[in-house]
Amino acid sequence: MRKVEVSPYNSDWIKLFESEAEKIKLIFGRDLLAIHHIGSTAVEGLSAKPVIDIMPIVHNVYRVDAHNEAMISLGYEPKGENGIRGRRYFQKGGNDRTHHIHIYQEGSIDIARHIAFRDYLRNHPKIKELYGELKMQLASIYPYDIDAYIKGKEPLVKQIEQKALQWTNLTTG
Repeated sequence: MRKVEVSPYNSDWIKLFESEAEKIKLIFGRDLLAIHHIGSTAVEGLSAKPVIDIMPIVHNVYRVDAHNEAMISLGYEPKGENGIRGRRYFQKGGNDRTHHIHIYQEGSIDIARHIAFRDYLRNHPKIKELYGELKMQLASIYPYDIDAYIKGKEPLVKQIEQKALQWTNLTTG
C-alpha cells in the first residue's frame, strides 16, 4: 500500500527535474518541442508529494509510443492515456514513485491548464500557502488513502485552476 506523504518544499526538486529532462530530451529528440516542470514540486516554497511532474510537449502524441522501450530503459512504466484523452503518461518508481511524465501534443488545452496552475501558485503566495496546508492536512488524515487525499484537494484545485486560467488570460491578453 502506497503511503501519502507530503513534504516541505525541497530545492533539490529543481535539480531532479533538470536531470530527468535531459534524459527525456535525448529519447524524444526532434519529436520534442518543449519540456516543463509542472505540479507542486515546480512551485518554490510549496509542500508537495515528492514526485517530480514533467510535461514534455511533442509534435505528435501518437509517435510517443514508439519511444516506450527507451522510457522503460530509464525505469518508466508506460501507462498510455491513463484516463486523459490525448495524453501519454509514464510513471517511475513503482509504489515509491519519483517521477510522473505527462506528454501532450502541441495545442492541447491541458498544456495551458498545467502551466497556468503552476504560475498562478508561483505568483499568489497566500493561495500557495492555503493549498500547501490543505495537502499536509489531508496527508495526515488519509495517510494510506490516495483517493480520499485527491478527492479532498479537488474542490480547491478546481477553484485555483479556474482562477489561474482567468489570470493567465489577463496577464497575457
